[in-house]
Amino acid sequence: MCGICGYMNMSRVQKENDPAIIQRMTRTLTHRGPDDMAVLNEHPVTFGFTRLSIIDLSGGRQPLTNEDDSLVLICNGEIFNYIELREELVKKGHQFKTRTDVEVLLHLYEEYGTMFLNKLNGQFAFVIYDKKKQLLFCARDHFGIIPFFYTVANGTFIFGSEIKAILEHPAVKKELDLTGLDQVFTFPGLVSPRTMFKDIKSLENGHYLIVEASGKITNTEYWDLIYTEAENYHDGRPDEWYIDQLNDLIDQSIRLRLRSDVPVGCYLSGGLDSSLIAAKLKQLTPDIKRNTFSIDFSDPGASESAYQRTMAGHIQSTHFEKLFVEEDVIELLPKAIYHCECPLKESYNTASLALSKLVRDNNIKVILTGEGADELFAGYVGYKFDHLRKLMNGNAAPVTKEERAVRAQLWGDEHFFYEKNYSEFTGQKKLVYSADINERYADIDCLNHFVIDREKIRRRDVLHQRSYVDYKLRMVDHLVSDHGDRMAMGNSVEARYPFLDKNIAEFAAKIPARLKLNDLTEKYILRRIAADLLPEKILKREKFGFIAPPSTQLLKKNKAYVNDMLSHSLISRQNYFNANAVEKLKKDYMEEGFKLNIPFDSDLLITVLTFNIFLEQFGLDR
Repeated sequence: MCGICGYMNMSRVQKENDPAIIQRMTRTLTHRGPDDMAVLNEHPVTFGFTRLSIIDLSGGRQPLTNEDDSLVLICNGEIFNYIELREELVKKGHQFKTRTDVEVLLHLYEEYGTMFLNKLNGQFAFVIYDKKKQLLFCARDHFGIIPFFYTVANGTFIFGSEIKAILEHPAVKKELDLTGLDQVFTFPGLVSPRTMFKDIKSLENGHYLIVEASGKITNTEYWDLIYTEAENYHDGRPDEWYIDQLNDLIDQSIRLRLRSDVPVGCYLSGGLDSSLIAAKLKQLTPDIKRNTFSIDFSDPGASESAYQRTMAGHIQSTHFEKLFVEEDVIELLPKAIYHCECPLKESYNTASLALSKLVRDNNIKVILTGEGADELFAGYVGYKFDHLRKLMNGNAAPVTKEERAVRAQLWGDEHFFYEKNYSEFTGQKKLVYSADINERYADIDCLNHFVIDREKIRRRDVLHQRSYVDYKLRMVDHLVSDHGDRMAMGNSVEARYPFLDKNIAEFAAKIPARLKLNDLTEKYILRRIAADLLPEKILKREKFGFIAPPSTQLLKKNKAYVNDMLSHSLISRQNYFNANAVEKLKKDYMEEGFKLNIPFDSDLLITVLTFNIFLEQFGLDR
């Protein structure tokens, strides 16, 4: 895992290149790659690279070139099936200079042009400079695990693993994108290509760019998660066939993600997903004693330590845990916002940041984690609610005409419910926004800039409709990017996601809904696979949401920093929010007995708080 950045002059006028620019850009990414740093200046391109050494520790330095130096590569990430791809390419006559995994990208491009991306099994964002064609080929992995940001300013294409690198280029203006803020309020988080910065885009998962020196930029989708239409699910295969196939795919995925020249550890949350990964890890490598890592909360209602310790004992790992309290949230919020480069609607990024620090403090660079299973195998409570509504034959609570219109606009289905009634929630947001923002709200409203392709959920089972929307709105840019990659890399740790293997996802899209939610048992097929691997108390445990302290608990600590970020004077001066409305929220949240029912209630105040921290961290305070 690494950090990459750079730029290409797309104007016909040759510009004098200041080497200090790429040095500044690259230094912002040293947390992503503390082991090495390199730059390349070769008109019209300039590249910067920082390295976290994991495969071919001595020989994998980038930028890398092909045999005749006509191609230059910088890559952030891992190509897990590189051994198989390398063997294929050697047979075709390609010559390799290193043992590193990402060198296969150069030779795949030589052999197949841009059409090789679906041969890759990995997590990556890369740029190949084709000197002969005078173009950049930029791509982001299937699930968007690895970030890739870009902009065009003053005739220059500028890119980076993180936005902070782009902001170091003198041609880039630092301006706020308020539709990004509205996305954070409304959905689980930001959705590519939107960012919090005007004109800076996030390359969508499963997409690539061709950037020509002439100035032409082409954005192409090469992959998406396509669910089988409902009427095609009756293939007659027995349940055991699906269970066996998925079991084999999980084994294959974990084996690939163990390819590393440094030790690999594992997160343990105490739930089914991470426990299954840990049990499989033990099963596949029984002679290796692994390190496992957990976060525990001081609130007994949030603590999962009993389950975490049970699982650690079950696989006989060397276990490390970190007790997390409200003061830790307050202390780490600025750093979490700095790394994820956006406001948040909950505080658990701070817990993830603390967890990755625990990993790094114990000299581990690579960690396996269980994200992705909830979205692919119906792990959230919303899947149960959908099923119950189906059983009620439409006799659920009535929906207003306005809400039906919004749902038809968003999903192409006025009956599909996702998280909240958006027409009602728009009213709640507008109460919190300032008068100035409300005057422009039609332009800012994220519902008017929507990103879901409605054709990809039309005619699907309702479970798979929700699964696709969860994948696009919750998983890609939030759980595995701003929450996963960014919080791990904030402490120079590479997180790997066995459930987010391309082969597993494509197979999951063909699994009948009954094997994901079975008689209101969530992730049924994973439970069947785990039946002989996990302790009974974990196997039979219901889904337990990972919820860090909400703003109600932070307010009650009466810390000066939180009070300052939510003060009437600051909010009035900034004029993004209604200062009186924020005061009322603070008063309500502080009342004796008041409690937010997370995740069903929106913690509006945490988004206000983290937005103000975001403004402070990136010098956007006005």
